Amino acid sequence: MNVNFYRKNSCRLCNSKKLEDVIELSPTPPGNNFLSKKQLNEPECFYPLVVRFCQNCAHVQLADVVNPEILFQDDYKYVSGTSSVFVEHFRQYAEDVLAQFRIPAGALIADIGSNDGTCLRFFKEAGFNVLGVDPATEIAAKAAVEGIPTVADFFSESLGKELLAEYGPAHLITSHNACAHIDDLVGLMRGVRHWLADDGLFIFEVGYLLDVYSNTWFDTVYHEHLDYHSVKPLVPFFESINMELFSVKRVSPQGGSIRLHVQKKGGPHLADPSVKELIRLEEDIGLDKAETFRVFSDKVNTVKIALSEILKLLKAQGMRIAGYGAPTKSTTLLTHFGLGDNILDFIVDDNPLKQGKFTPGFHIPIMGPDELYKWKPDYLVVLAWNFAEPIMEKHQKYKNIGGQFILPMPIAHVVE
Repeated sequence: MNVNFYRKNSCRLCNSKKLEDVIELSPTPPGNNFLSKKQLNEPECFYPLVVRFCQNCAHVQLADVVNPEILFQDDYKYVSGTSSVFVEHFRQYAEDVLAQFRIPAGALIADIGSNDGTCLRFFKEAGFNVLGVDPATEIAAKAAVEGIPTVADFFSESLGKELLAEYGPAHLITSHNACAHIDDLVGLMRGVRHWLADDGLFIFEVGYLLDVYSNTWFDTVYHEHLDYHSVKPLVPFFESINMELFSVKRVSPQGGSIRLHVQKKGGPHLADPSVKELIRLEEDIGLDKAETFRVFSDKVNTVKIALSEILKLLKAQGMRIAGYGAPTKSTTLLTHFGLGDNILDFIVDDNPLKQGKFTPGFHIPIMGPDELYKWKPDYLVVLAWNFAEPIMEKHQKYKNIGGQFILPMPIAHVVE
């Protein structure tokens, strides 16, 4: 087995080997591996991006697994706290959860994939004990210094047992988008079950495959995202590990996500109609059929042609074009569409950890947002499309000096 990546030949949810390739995108480097200037002449590893459909349970997943130490440890650059949208989402999330569920006063609340501790901070302010788990060592250490104790490790079944012994049972375990990143989902959920109090609650949010499909958000396919979740395959999955998915709510982050509420089998919460309602919707749209995703692949090529035509025409007219946002998914979009520094002069991003770096693959320079007003590009492609509205609202000044925004998806167009 290659030490950097390997091909997974069984379904992560049901272990079936009946997998069918349905989408193949251009190979890319790890999307979050932004480069310093001295790294630009070093070789980069490109890994396949092939999406598979499980004919047994209908789960959609990435075929190839890149070593998670390459993706998440040491030099990981994503932090939740740089996005005001995410900070507000987590504030509202904590408020909603505490209003809906009775968590004992002073109980332990844990977060898997806690990142910089933004979410846990709101629970701590509400008087609860908190503990984060995240493998990004530098970010975990910084979170701990700032008052959110964090275990710098990958969560697993064995770690769940260790944390139970050391900290006692958790009455609430949360996770935000991390459950799309885990190769051993069975081990992770067994770890959750070990650590969770008998009447406890596991709530996790992940991007919703239905929204990805409906909006042609193909760039959410990257090496960190091993799983593309829908509700139907998760019901038997949780049953297989003696847990129960009892409620689902659609929420807005990441362009469209689902918040799933899970308990131990026989727990105190009654199932509501939301699970069956979303399963019916998924079946109506065809998320349980492989052919649906082959059609999706054709839609991606249509978007590629439309955006390429707009940008090449503008470049031929001598226009300067930049990008806004360097999220991990932008590596997929730029690589699959072939949008290098011949198209984008630079990219601006709000995250100071990315500023001064260069994108994986095409090595486009990343600058702070103030550079927009120094260089004044004619057009700005919003690569962080899930934050398009707040980005455009924040930079009305750019529009007032004649700049125009381009949205790449679901239909590429210049914003009027």
